[in-house]
Amino acid sequence: MDKGKIVSIEDRIPKLKHQRRKKANRRLIMLLALFFVLIAGVIYFQSPLSKVKSITVSGNESYTFEQIVEESGISLQSNVWQINREETEKKLEKIQEIKNASVKVKLPNTVAIELEEFSRLAYISKGKNFYPVLENGHILSEKQIDEIPVNAPILIGFKEGKVLDEMIDSLETLPGVVINSISEIHSKPDKTDRFLIKLYMNDGFEVNASLRTFSEKMAHYPSIVSQLDPDKKGVIDLEVGSYFKAYEAEEAEEVEIEKESEQ
Repeated sequence: MDKGKIVSIEDRIPKLKHQRRKKANRRLIMLLALFFVLIAGVIYFQSPLSKVKSITVSGNESYTFEQIVEESGISLQSNVWQINREETEKKLEKIQEIKNASVKVKLPNTVAIELEEFSRLAYISKGKNFYPVLENGHILSEKQIDEIPVNAPILIGFKEGKVLDEMIDSLETLPGVVINSISEIHSKPDKTDRFLIKLYMNDGFEVNASLRTFSEKMAHYPSIVSQLDPDKKGVIDLEVGSYFKAYEAEEAEEVEIEKESEQ
């Protein structure tokens, strides 16, 4: 055997001791690091650093910042890691006006609440008061206003139910320019059609229609009016076909919609 390759036990012992010492030191460092992480975690969770420091709310029009925060159940005493986002979102979406709610935690300690509200498409008239009607057909009975609304049609003679739902669905499909031209919509049901309505327009015309065909025909209102004498006011009948009858006229004259307006 080649004596040059023989390593005595005496020579190897110091190396083995050194390797074992290094492994022990690494274990000790890892344990100390884990210990300090745990201590830091406990201190963090018990300190103000883990508390909500800032709350932001966006998309709220019907409710104030304070009201939304109160409904969410989140406060500056809440722990950011204990906030249940899904539960908070469901809680906010129980509010009639809220269509969608999103709750986000932005580290280190900010909570952002983002809301999407149902649109107010019209107002129900009850006596001298007016109540907003949402796009989902709900009437906000606790949100009465005393002044005549100017930003949406006033609905008269309607109540929550199928006819009102049909009315709201129809308004949703109409162009904004047409909705803005409507002053009042009256429910005028009869024995043959409970969906009959009468509209009073801001330009002085009246419109008779049935909700079954209202949205389709009313979309052409600007085209129909453009074919009439603006100084000769009267009733536009859209129940069957399209007819116009001036207030002073004895016979109605048919109004034809231009093909280009149907496209």
